[in-house]
Amino acid sequence: MSGSREFDVIVYGASGYTGRLVADYLVRAYGASGEVKWAMAGRDAAKLAEVRDLIGAPADLPLVIADAQDSAALDAMAGRTKVVISTAGPYQLYGSDLVAACARTGTDYVDLTGESNWIATMITTHEAEAKASGARLVFSCGFDSIPFDLGVWFVQQETKTQLGAYAPRVRGRIRNLRGGLSGGTLASGQATMAAAAADPSIGAVLANPFALTPGFTGPTQPDGDTPYQDKVTGSWVGAFMMAGINTKAVHRTNFLTGHPWGTGFQYDEMQMLDGPPSKDAAPGLGGFNFGSAGMPKPGEGPTPEERETGFYDLLFIAEAPDGRTVRAAVKGDRDPGYGSTSKILAEAGLALAFDVPRSRTPGGCWTSASAMPEALLARLPAKAGLTFEIET
Repeated sequence: MSGSREFDVIVYGASGYTGRLVADYLVRAYGASGEVKWAMAGRDAAKLAEVRDLIGAPADLPLVIADAQDSAALDAMAGRTKVVISTAGPYQLYGSDLVAACARTGTDYVDLTGESNWIATMITTHEAEAKASGARLVFSCGFDSIPFDLGVWFVQQETKTQLGAYAPRVRGRIRNLRGGLSGGTLASGQATMAAAAADPSIGAVLANPFALTPGFTGPTQPDGDTPYQDKVTGSWVGAFMMAGINTKAVHRTNFLTGHPWGTGFQYDEMQMLDGPPSKDAAPGLGGFNFGSAGMPKPGEGPTPEERETGFYDLLFIAEAPDGRTVRAAVKGDRDPGYGSTSKILAEAGLALAFDVPRSRTPGGCWTSASAMPEALLARLPAKAGLTFEIET
């Protein structure tokens, strides 16, 4: 298990678009304090050194060289740190060997993947080894899926307090959002679509809300694709592009924690609309801007101004069987996929390194809200610009 190690966290893929943002955040939030021992890692020493200079990191900040397909180098890197923060996607192309290295060496791991088919494979392949070695492997620790996974957990805790029992039904609603997409995110989506085209079974995984709950299938879930006037929400609602990712994480959290919300729990995730959508409206973009100058390439993404002016406002409505509801809002102060994700991901890694004992969360494949909800609810409002509030 990761105990006394040289580093608290290593940011792997630090020369990429999101990795650079994570490293920049660590410099600004922790760089001079000595509170966090960390390093940047990737396969190209020159690019890592360039990023180190660009973000104003100390000249002696360690750089670790490891190719994503060099198992020996990945094992050596993982063995030096308590936690690996991985930003090197598409994960189904470049991430599997790193997860294997962490599982072997008992090293904790977080990433920002939304590639549900790959997560399912990692769970099947590494759950037993991670339990044996003590490695805590926590997938989807960015905008997908922490604000949603933790938002459901948060509203359920308040529901238990107010109403005396957890709710069997939660509606996740995107009330407002402004953000852009990076070339890395688009590449991950393209890799997933290519994999599904080559293997029809992957399409079944993507469509199944219980794809990450091995051996358990819950009830039919609400239709999150067809627009309708949602009286509980108080608006029209339509499909949201990330719902297929986040709903799987929420159901896995319920599964891993022993189904406290019930084996019949239902959850759907939709974006709120001003009215019925027009016939030619692009479905499910939810406030994401693909950009007017063409699709971004890997390494490209929203500008600093776009990251600073982005935001999101999410609503979670827990419904008791008698019709009573509890409402919670989760808000972020930067664009969701990058400005906010870089802070969320870094703090998730630090939470594992410093806040979550193995008596609370032993080795295995986890979601954020099953592994470290209390730690994240302390860190994210204090450090990462998120708020979690109950609405009346």
